[in-house]
Amino acid sequence: MKTIDELLTEGVAGRRVFVRADLNVPLDGTTITDDGRIRAVLPTVAKLAEAGARVVVASHLGRPKGAPDPAFSLAPAAARLGELLGADVAFATDTVGDSARAAVAGLTDGQVAVVENLRFNAGETSKDDAERAAFADRLAELADVYVGDGFGAVHRKHASVYDLPARLPHYAGYLIATEVGVLEKLTTDVKRPYAVVLGGAKVSDKLGVIDHLLEKADRILIGGGMVFTFLAAQGHEVGASLLQEDQIPVVKEYIERAKERGVEFVLPVDVLVAGEFPDMKTKAPANPTTVAADAIPAGQMGLDIGPESRKLYASKLADTATVFWNGPMGVFEHPDYAEGTRAVAQALIDSPAFTVVGGGDSAAAVRILGFDENAFGHISTGGGASLEYLEGKTLPGLAALEG
Repeated sequence: MKTIDELLTEGVAGRRVFVRADLNVPLDGTTITDDGRIRAVLPTVAKLAEAGARVVVASHLGRPKGAPDPAFSLAPAAARLGELLGADVAFATDTVGDSARAAVAGLTDGQVAVVENLRFNAGETSKDDAERAAFADRLAELADVYVGDGFGAVHRKHASVYDLPARLPHYAGYLIATEVGVLEKLTTDVKRPYAVVLGGAKVSDKLGVIDHLLEKADRILIGGGMVFTFLAAQGHEVGASLLQEDQIPVVKEYIERAKERGVEFVLPVDVLVAGEFPDMKTKAPANPTTVAADAIPAGQMGLDIGPESRKLYASKLADTATVFWNGPMGVFEHPDYAEGTRAVAQALIDSPAFTVVGGGDSAAAVRILGFDENAFGHISTGGGASLEYLEGKTLPGLAALEG
């Protein structure tokens, strides 16, 4: 895989460089609530601009239905990128139309333009190879060189991620090079003990990575909504907690495989429960009760791991050499259910291990809960991409850059 450093050695002054970024930031209306993904691509964009490239930045945002939707415009992200660069950034109001062509044509050496949300064109995400190819052809007309730096999208077989690199000289940006290097540390020559912390809502979202990690990890700590399927698989009642009954047989099998392989599954010993889901708008006090994990009352739902579980999890992370964390321990956005996630984050900071926060809600939690991002070994920008990499899958965007 060629990297941006090789491209810079070849020279980029005056060349149109298409940077496939991941500017898929959370928005409250038009206000960006977390600009982490924009800051993550900044080194690549800034370096190219400094070297005299005419930089064309493209990304998706949200899940529009293949047509323009103002709610998913990249305009706020383009404005924030300009603020971080300390330079004007042109913004095209379409992806490959008159506005995009004019914005790119108007660039001088060292300037940057952002084109509108790629998913406003149905060809970006189409499962039809010909439709994707046609869109990739039009994108290719905007550039001379391709730099892939949207790690959060490399697991998608989309036009700008998979098809476009085949049409232009292509290189990996700094972010992708860093992400791949970190993930290699989690899959080859791993320093042990190696612990994996998995949370989030649904166990079905993590089955693939659990299956693969049973061959690699020494401990797997489970939290979040997915924990209740594990508790049910052990024969415990889980009240009104989130439960995927259809996954219980698979979870039972994983528990048995873990015993056979000497992999330690760590489940909470106590949980915070309440009769209803908290009000996420007002963040009104929820007044949860702490109960044993094997004694959740009928009608009560588990919403975070309890105080004894926090101590347990911290102890299981204290002597590790490598830790990968993906998924919160509870409904961390509400203050009454944030302590489990906070405890795991603090345990990673206190651990001597090389720690990787696997993107998505975990990365958001680190920032929302006020932790110093530099206190962790690495915070990934791509939750889904990280998980699929750890599952051993071939990621289309990385394969395209290697081709």
